[in-house]
Amino acid sequence: MPEFGNLFEQQESNRRRSVWLIVGFVLFFAWVGFGGDIAWYLMTSRPGTPGPAAGAGPSPHTIPLLGIFATLVAGGICWYSWRSGADRVLWATGAKEVFEPTNEQEQRLINVVEEMAIAAGLPRPRIFVIPDPDPNAFATGITPDKACIAVTDGLLRTLNRDELQAVVAHEMAHVQNFDTRLMTLLAAMIGAIALMSDGMGRIVRYGNVTGRGGGEGRGKNGNPLAIVVLILWLLTLLIAPVVSRLLAMAVSRKREYLADATGATLTRNPLALASALEKLDQAAEPTRSITQGAAHLCIVDPSPSQLSDHEGLFGDIFASHPPIRLRIARLRGMGYQFAKQAGALPAQG
Repeated sequence: MPEFGNLFEQQESNRRRSVWLIVGFVLFFAWVGFGGDIAWYLMTSRPGTPGPAAGAGPSPHTIPLLGIFATLVAGGICWYSWRSGADRVLWATGAKEVFEPTNEQEQRLINVVEEMAIAAGLPRPRIFVIPDPDPNAFATGITPDKACIAVTDGLLRTLNRDELQAVVAHEMAHVQNFDTRLMTLLAAMIGAIALMSDGMGRIVRYGNVTGRGGGEGRGKNGNPLAIVVLILWLLTLLIAPVVSRLLAMAVSRKREYLADATGATLTRNPLALASALEKLDQAAEPTRSITQGAAHLCIVDPSPSQLSDHEGLFGDIFASHPPIRLRIARLRGMGYQFAKQAGALPAQG
């Protein structure tokens, strides 16, 4: 059995993390909006005066429109991510839902998903196939009754039945542990933060180039507080996409070991998942249909790099998945324990 703590504790932890993720996301957008309002207001005021610069007339920015707008946008994105985040992730990969099997491979996939749903005690998730030759898979969805499992064409062609069952069990473990809720929200919010950062950056560059960044005297009053706030605001825009992606990577790495172990207990065949991971690790091409924003959802990194082989703090920060060799080693250890419990191995002593 997994040595990662109580399953219900893990599920409750993921629920709490999802709530805090939404709160943090809204607060981040609020800071971007209200921080921009503060910087704009201070840049139109002279030091030592309570209001706008003398001779400039009433301040053009006394109502925090940016902050109000950004906070409302963040709330809307959270609501949309909750309602449609899984569908957006699947749409971005070009995944096609399997309603009726069109070939033997799809029939085998349907059978395996139904078996693992029964083993996990969960509703059968919707099944999708991604037209990509690289073997990979992921699960998404806010709740188990709305979960989806997507696999690539390459996975169906590469794995035998036992290996496919092990991969599906791994993804069902993510659903069972409520990992999919947290990781689906992260995928949607990473995209929103990257889009916001890029858009605000373009506005800043456009304003600087065209001279539309402010009226006569704006930004020239030397207000040190305005400069500090503006620098912090710009730094936030620059580092936010990187920080959000690193957060997603850290979340994914900590949950892959647990999903491996939980999935192996569903199949009672850890060695099948170890064999599947070996085949996925040998794939030479990246999974081009899956963007980096959704990399943390996959069973293996869709764009593998040398960073994936690093352990410790460096790997935890910069790689979306733990080293495959360590995952395989743990699964083989589980396989040995299962065999020993079943009496297939001679007792030592």
